[in-house]
Amino acid sequence: MFDHPKTTGRREFLQLVAGLSAMAVVPWTVGQTRQRLARRIPGTTEDIPVIGMGSWGTFDIGSNSDLRLERVSVLLNFFKHGGTFIDSSPMYGSSEENIGHCLNQIGADAAFSATKVWVLGQERGIQQMKQSASLWGVPRFDLMQIHNFLDWKTHLRTLQRWKEEGRVRYIGITTSHGRRADDMARVIVDEPDLDFIQITYNIADRDPERRLLPLAAEHGKAVIINRPFRRKQLINSVARSPLPAWAAEIGCENWPQFLLKFIVSHPAVTCAIPATSRVDHMIENMGACYGPLPDPAMRQKMIHHFEKI
Repeated sequence: MFDHPKTTGRREFLQLVAGLSAMAVVPWTVGQTRQRLARRIPGTTEDIPVIGMGSWGTFDIGSNSDLRLERVSVLLNFFKHGGTFIDSSPMYGSSEENIGHCLNQIGADAAFSATKVWVLGQERGIQQMKQSASLWGVPRFDLMQIHNFLDWKTHLRTLQRWKEEGRVRYIGITTSHGRRADDMARVIVDEPDLDFIQITYNIADRDPERRLLPLAAEHGKAVIINRPFRRKQLINSVARSPLPAWAAEIGCENWPQFLLKFIVSHPAVTCAIPATSRVDHMIENMGACYGPLPDPAMRQKMIHHFEKI
């Protein structure tokens, strides 16, 4: 059961959680009026929302009961506002354990579960992936990714077999911070069994526009975007500047939505995965999942404005 705060009676707390969970079972609209933005996974008939959730640094909280309760609220609001795609890794400390804890409390069947294998060796990789499934409490992952190319050829053979056997639905590979771009380009072209790639791309890190994003589109890879805010760096860089009035034309009410909509408006991008430990920031982020997306001219306008700040 939930770990509950000392200031709230157990019965009152469980009643509160039950009410929030009821709100979360219909996560596809906000106010029953707004259409959620989603992208098709290439080669399938399945869509995922353009804004997902990362967990680097935000769910690595050990077993602290108060922090776990806060993360339950974060995840409830993620689902309530249309989210499904949750990304983690064994590299992220206790994140997988805490995601599993939160999902168990919420009972959220809508989650698109994505994690990674991050270890040397075939057998150790298999054991790590089984452990991740146990921590999450899922019978199988929607997406299993090879984290930062670590022993990637070994793990790819395992994942190809697991996908054939139905033990994972999709398989992928990741990199971040602009590293391993040449390697990523090669696997996009040479490894047709990979369904997803995960890379860094944002309004300040636009190198993927030249090669990786076009290659992914050409070869039918879904693209997950990590570090959309360079952690907090991009948010901090614009925090003292007013949001331009014309941002309302693309439904942006704040800078996080501005930065996220720039990313997901690229036609090759499937989903961006900002991470947060705060409910208010989650609600801001999920606002980018609704309203119009910038066209090419607006994207250039956004770049020019950002570079002047």
